[in-house]
Amino acid sequence: MEKDVKKHFKLLLMNWHNHSNNRQMPWKGEKNPYKIWLSEIILQQTRVEQGWSYYEKFIHHFPTIQDLANAKDENVFKLWEGLGYYNRCKNLLFTAREITKNNQGNFPNTYESLLELKGVGPYTAAAIASFAFNLPHAVVDGNVFRVLARVFGITTPSDSTIGKQVFTNLANEVIDTKNAGLFNQAIMDFGATVCKPFIPLCSSCALEKICSAKSEGKVNQLPVKEKVLQKKNRFFSYFLFEYQGKILVNKRDGKDIWQSLFEFYLLESDELIQWDKNTISAWIQQQFADLQFDIAHVSATQSQQLTHQKIRGQFVKINLKNMPFALKKHQWIDVKKLNELDKLRSIDSLSDNKFKACSIVLIINCFFK
Repeated sequence: MEKDVKKHFKLLLMNWHNHSNNRQMPWKGEKNPYKIWLSEIILQQTRVEQGWSYYEKFIHHFPTIQDLANAKDENVFKLWEGLGYYNRCKNLLFTAREITKNNQGNFPNTYESLLELKGVGPYTAAAIASFAFNLPHAVVDGNVFRVLARVFGITTPSDSTIGKQVFTNLANEVIDTKNAGLFNQAIMDFGATVCKPFIPLCSSCALEKICSAKSEGKVNQLPVKEKVLQKKNRFFSYFLFEYQGKILVNKRDGKDIWQSLFEFYLLESDELIQWDKNTISAWIQQQFADLQFDIAHVSATQSQQLTHQKIRGQFVKINLKNMPFALKKHQWIDVKKLNELDKLRSIDSLSDNKFKACSIVLIINCFFK
């Protein structure tokens, strides 16, 4: 019986893909491993709707892996602005240069060798292997978890170690080995457009007759997840210290997603501070006793919701009349140069722009829109 369900699953899914799958994406049907790899790296931690325009920009500026490998770091990071998780961009450049240098720009063509690339895990390796080389390796993402859990009635938590193995094994069992790339695309598209997380289209579902969750009334209960995402609140106050046409910046050295990027002078607190001229003056006098200054601007509190944390922050623009010893050790960048690098609006209006906390307002990779 189970073998029959697996057989029918494959046939019904591929029939739906061939006749009803209208989902459009610029990388869909692509066979070039470079373009597939690029799209997959961009889509890590990023929604398709957001990644679409970035993919097109990268292909326009760097049509081949050699073009990307030969690009200046700052030009690549500039195009990456707004995507966050900058280690992805670092890995992108590293891998492009490694393949260009050591393999004449030719991508590895086996699943195992793809896994050796920096920034490439099992999912990305399976995607490149199947889409570019039609190798029978199943891609297993949130859409695939959901489709398999519902159709086959799997109650093992999809985010557990055992669950991931169960789903991966099943996905590799049911894959169409002769059309691996098409099958992987089909199951992901089906999960994204029909077997959706909320309000799935069960009444018009091509798999309805073999769906365990549908027959048992458990559609909204599957897939099961073991862990509940704990979201963290963080509170940032950014001080834009300007002195003689230059503005203070620091390079982040903490081991987080913004490591090695630049930001304004940061005060992170345990709770939200509502800054006004009195509290600002008191704090500055406490920190820099000999500082003479004018408070040029105090922004409203801005917020940004990320996957794992919510960040609230304010920007305070301070014009310095002298340079205290405590601030001399910091890096100072010419305001005009800063604006040119990041295409910012004027510093005076900066704090009125939307606060993009995914960047921690990192200057060199500006996230103010």
